[in-house]
Amino acid sequence: MTYLKSVLTFIIIFSLGSLSYAQLGQNKKAFTRQDSLRGSITPERAWWDITYYDLNIKVTPADKYIAGSNTIHYKVLQPSNLLQVDLQTPLKMTRAVQDGRDLEIRHEGNAHFIKLTKEQLPGMINQVQVFYEGNPREARNAPWDGGISWKKDRNGNDFIASSCQGLGASVWWPNKDHMYQEVDSMAIRVNVPNPLMNVSNGRLIKTEPKEDNTTTYHWFVKNPINNYGVNINIGDYVNFSEVYDGEKGDLDMNYFVLRDNLEKAQEQFKDATRMMEAFEHWFGPYPFYEDSFKLVEVPYLGMEHQSSVTYGNRFRNGYLGRDLSGTGWGMKFDFIIIHESGHEWFANNITNKDIADMWIHESFTAYSESLFLDYHYGTQASNEYVIGTRRSLRNDRPIIGVYDVNHEGSGDMYYKGANMIHTLRQMVNDDQKWRGILRNMNKRFYHSTVTTKDIESFLSIAIGVNLDGFFDQYLRTTKVPELVLSQKKNRLTYKWKNVVDGFHLPVRILIDDEPVLLNPTKEAQEIKLPSKESSIETDANYFIDYKIK
Repeated sequence: MTYLKSVLTFIIIFSLGSLSYAQLGQNKKAFTRQDSLRGSITPERAWWDITYYDLNIKVTPADKYIAGSNTIHYKVLQPSNLLQVDLQTPLKMTRAVQDGRDLEIRHEGNAHFIKLTKEQLPGMINQVQVFYEGNPREARNAPWDGGISWKKDRNGNDFIASSCQGLGASVWWPNKDHMYQEVDSMAIRVNVPNPLMNVSNGRLIKTEPKEDNTTTYHWFVKNPINNYGVNINIGDYVNFSEVYDGEKGDLDMNYFVLRDNLEKAQEQFKDATRMMEAFEHWFGPYPFYEDSFKLVEVPYLGMEHQSSVTYGNRFRNGYLGRDLSGTGWGMKFDFIIIHESGHEWFANNITNKDIADMWIHESFTAYSESLFLDYHYGTQASNEYVIGTRRSLRNDRPIIGVYDVNHEGSGDMYYKGANMIHTLRQMVNDDQKWRGILRNMNKRFYHSTVTTKDIESFLSIAIGVNLDGFFDQYLRTTKVPELVLSQKKNRLTYKWKNVVDGFHLPVRILIDDEPVLLNPTKEAQEIKLPSKESSIETDANYFIDYKIK
């Protein structure tokens, strides 16, 4: 454990400054019908389950244009004849077809309601093909303000990629754009001009040359996948690969980078197998062996696209060459390789149902950075790193957002969330048990969509403590618990301040270098010290403030 002298108050709050993640920061106070249509399980979504997507598109870089279709296979749960499919402007949904019949479409902003003429009986597996075309929203500042990035590499070749967390996959292809449900499997066919290559999720099934000097790349995703995890990456790619001896056997690990960056990537991407070794240890087997693991270079920083993790960290350690913790440990690894790959377990394996619960993705993944260090450099390195990341916290608003309107919480979901989880590790105080909890969590919610309540309940049972007040404190308020300690002669008085009702957190301190476990409440308690000269040391691993009187 890392102990700090009791005279120190160790939590120092700095502005986030230039540090940003995903498409965060929406602090809306008023919501529209479009927000509800995007963020809630509407009646036009609730009656059918997606089972398979067949996305077939042509990308024309010269015009920044996409055209094609998505054939949506679905299971009928309840009788209905109105089906909601989402597609964001300026793209246009031009046609919907079922069983060879054109269907009427009512357009309402980014939601499109298709009127079915065929009787929809519970249990039936039906399909509707949706055609679309247009110039998709261009990413303004990917991945934080995403869409499609239309760039050029240093040789003048087109370099194109999608990124759409928060914004939604419907920014570039039509789908049921809500996180509560994942499609069971998916085909992705992307036609691009030669000599460009498209890399998407899953495995490359075949390449299909065309007479118009283009090639269609056929990818197939065998595992369930969330919408924003689907991606296209188009460039003058070269490929190298290796086979990793993982927990479930041979895992294909493929790397796609621009031609000029091959040599740098072959060295920098050694972090990929180091990541896999650490994360399989802590979290269990990589969740997508059937689809392989890929790192794909893109013209933006990177994102957690399932089995097609995108990378733009300029082949440098740290976060674009910076250590986010200020401890030096952040320079021991390539941030994007470690962080975005951590999302394969937390975001792609375990997926939040509502974006308001996006902390499930980001808190556990931010915490995975310190566990990578723990595995390769030891627990002290891990502790110092995660404690160091507190300097980025703002405590501006709760890290759970507003439900049913596609609204995420504070960007503190990253490192406030990571430090909350690190505090739970101190509560468990048994790293073998803690590792088992993280592995069982990925097993219990394997390929599942979950709510905050699901995770809270699981951890409460696994740890054996009612954590309702603990999660209310860290997830639903901006308050940092304050442990007030008062030493008078040979007595130590202690109590909680700035906590919600029901908050419970045992805290270990050192008295004369011996560990003592306190169980503070809002009411003052007292223990006897060995002597008037007894030394008190507090533990920085708990995400709390200490006030020493």
